[in-house]
Amino acid sequence: MKPIQTFTVAPALPERLKSLPDLAYNLRWAWDYDSRSLFRRLDRHLWESSGHNPVLMLGRIDQHKLEAAVEDPGFVAHYERVRAALDGYMNDPRTWYHRETGAQNHLCVAYFSAEFAIAECLPIYSGGLGVLAGDHLKSASDLGLPLVSVGLLYQKGYFRQYLNADGWQQEARADKDFHTLPVRPVLRDGQPLTVRVPLGSKEITARIWLAQVGRVPLYLLDTNVPDNRPEEREITAQLYGGERDMRIRQEILLGIGGIRALETLGIEPEVCHMNEGHTAFLALERIRRLMQREGLNFAEALAAARAGHVFTTHTPVPAGNDYFSPALVEHYFHAYWPHLGLDRDTFLALGRRHPDDSFEEFCMTVLALNLSNHNNAVSRLHESVSRDMWAGLWPEAPRAELPISHVTNGVHAESWVSHDLTHLLDNYLGPAWRSRTGDADAWEGIGRIPIEELWRTHERRRERLVAFARSRLREQLAHRGASLFEQSGADSILDPQALTIGFARRFAAYKRPLLLLSDPARLAKLLNDPDRPVQIIFAGKAHPRDEAGKDMIRQIAHFSRQPEFHKSIVFLEDYDLDVARYMVQGVDIWLNNPRRPLEASGTSGMKAAMNGALNLSILDGWWDEAYEPEIGWAIGKGELYEDEATQDSVESAALYDLLEKEIVPLFYERKGDRLPHYWVQRMRKAMRELCPRFNTCRMVSEYARRFYLPAHRHYEQLTATGFAPARQLAAWSARVSRHWGDVHIESVQASGGAEMHVGDPFTVAARVRLGALRPEDVSVQLCVGTVNNQGDLVNPSLIPMDAEKADGTVWNYQTAAQPCCHSGLHGYTVRILPHHPDLHNSWSLGLAQWASP
Repeated sequence: MKPIQTFTVAPALPERLKSLPDLAYNLRWAWDYDSRSLFRRLDRHLWESSGHNPVLMLGRIDQHKLEAAVEDPGFVAHYERVRAALDGYMNDPRTWYHRETGAQNHLCVAYFSAEFAIAECLPIYSGGLGVLAGDHLKSASDLGLPLVSVGLLYQKGYFRQYLNADGWQQEARADKDFHTLPVRPVLRDGQPLTVRVPLGSKEITARIWLAQVGRVPLYLLDTNVPDNRPEEREITAQLYGGERDMRIRQEILLGIGGIRALETLGIEPEVCHMNEGHTAFLALERIRRLMQREGLNFAEALAAARAGHVFTTHTPVPAGNDYFSPALVEHYFHAYWPHLGLDRDTFLALGRRHPDDSFEEFCMTVLALNLSNHNNAVSRLHESVSRDMWAGLWPEAPRAELPISHVTNGVHAESWVSHDLTHLLDNYLGPAWRSRTGDADAWEGIGRIPIEELWRTHERRRERLVAFARSRLREQLAHRGASLFEQSGADSILDPQALTIGFARRFAAYKRPLLLLSDPARLAKLLNDPDRPVQIIFAGKAHPRDEAGKDMIRQIAHFSRQPEFHKSIVFLEDYDLDVARYMVQGVDIWLNNPRRPLEASGTSGMKAAMNGALNLSILDGWWDEAYEPEIGWAIGKGELYEDEATQDSVESAALYDLLEKEIVPLFYERKGDRLPHYWVQRMRKAMRELCPRFNTCRMVSEYARRFYLPAHRHYEQLTATGFAPARQLAAWSARVSRHWGDVHIESVQASGGAEMHVGDPFTVAARVRLGALRPEDVSVQLCVGTVNNQGDLVNPSLIPMDAEKADGTVWNYQTAAQPCCHSGLHGYTVRILPHHPDLHNSWSLGLAQWASP
């Protein structure tokens, strides 16, 4: 039965509480404890049963409770405080961005991501990528950065996880009522605002919703509207649902539809940040719009648009990137590429490592790398891995100069630090740790926190984690139909005083969740020591099509039922933000043991470190650059193995050794006051060293300084005076590419002989044929440095060479005298690169000439 009309029934809010919906719809409550406690105070049971969703809560609350609240002076005072705090936050002009830039420019950054984890009641995330994106928005809001964001509003979200009687992961999905979520439809003239998005020869309609994340608007697209056919309405049904056909449709909607949605909203971002390759189609739509609006050709529009593109890759293995068959791309873009002035082969080449290979699939990461000026990995080690993966896109470039840098990930401190610890930090550090999270000086006060206070605070969090785990396990057993007797057994699992290890992440083979279970006899002895007990809490989901990952969960479930483990090993189902908070705030050790170098960054260990937990990890991702002996433990020394079985055997033994010989003894080493002094000293040192470095305040401000602001300046520079600089750059690029075949180095001569001494002057001269090009079109450079055992130059110095015309198209180049500064084996070569004042990266044209040996 269908209604002929729908209407919304809202609570009759007392006049004095009329701003409650405004507080509920601004997701700043997700990281503001005082705001959350206000809604919890209004109705604690409803707060929990609503899934910590204040919008749903206000729609269901008993009217009598609202009337009682308005008569409670304490509640009204709390409400007024929260309302004033939000108003002050939203309107405070003294933000980091204003201090940094004076807000003299008109920067607008658009941040695109396939998932965002803001709060557990808005289930549009699956794991680390979404958590990172959510924390990015929160810190952008705190910093006052002028940023908008774009994603998809999934009707079913990501799946809810539960285990069957055999421990096998089951997936449940339920439609979400968007009108009970902290999102609002964007309206124009009282009607929902929509955008049309091309899919092949058709167009679909997407409705635009708004989730307000502090100061940052997050616009979410939804195709479940009457204008669309049933299969089109399913595009935003679920996150990462379906096969490749569904994936490409979602990514077209996100990238192309997202840009069109911003245009419909009257938002013109100069800089677009692509968070992973899922979003890369936005670059094509920006180019198309510039061509249509400004009368540019593809090359001219590309030059302008690319100046404002920032791309972050998160995937350390080729198979983890999105690839689409040429036929699938043709199906959805055959009517689109004519608007770019491209034919089929030229369009497909934009997403191929080898542009001329007609059989190669279309890769979204390649597309993003080809169409962006700023590319970054998410840790120092991941930069190295990414350069190895994508070096073929710039075959002439030395590895050290490949245009992929890194910005190491971070976490949003106020979202993850427990309220108990927050109170302690406020007392001893003052407010600086909140407002200047990325400033090392703000964390120096950690050392002033008395050992007893820090330890008792941590013990309270461990006790809360154990209580939460017991409650969660009771729910899991009840869901499986266990008897009341079995359910009551949940009250005896775990020990609030025992050393607690946490392992929570996506269950995939390379993350090796079973490594600690590889020797059951040794593990039983470790966990069941009556004087020094140890316990492990696991959580995480396997991808619905990852049978190996599901089997790992099943094995852990079976372990937890064995008599020697049933009180000390627990698997918590349906890992989400709420479970994550309890775990990172309550464990003593955070365990991470992936196969190096397959962990791009990993942020869960950062969250645990912010709460005083110590990391025990493989030297991979962020831990490779964070580890010091006094702040945690490293499993191995960063070795790489060809045989996975050997690697697992060696590293599992190392893991057991660390636990048995160092970690457990240190944890239980107590003095007369029964406090683990040396353990707490490590906690304090780890927090002081790690908190200011691995947070999103530092991360987002780094993106702003290194990428957003320079990209904005470059974009404005190229689009000035009717895009004349972009047109000139495109024409210059075409001319240089056309004549590059005539460029070569005819000869190179150096002063000195085969042996020189420290202090001797060293000069190099070269004869260079430029053909139709001029010296101002190129940069001729001397590359000089030490030579390693493989005969390669190591970190060479790049010294520009000056031109003097010789005859015709041949030019003489020479360096000024360079002193020989160090002894040892040295070498040099000469190279020619394209040069233009508006060219962001000399390697972007893929052109270079090197001197022959």
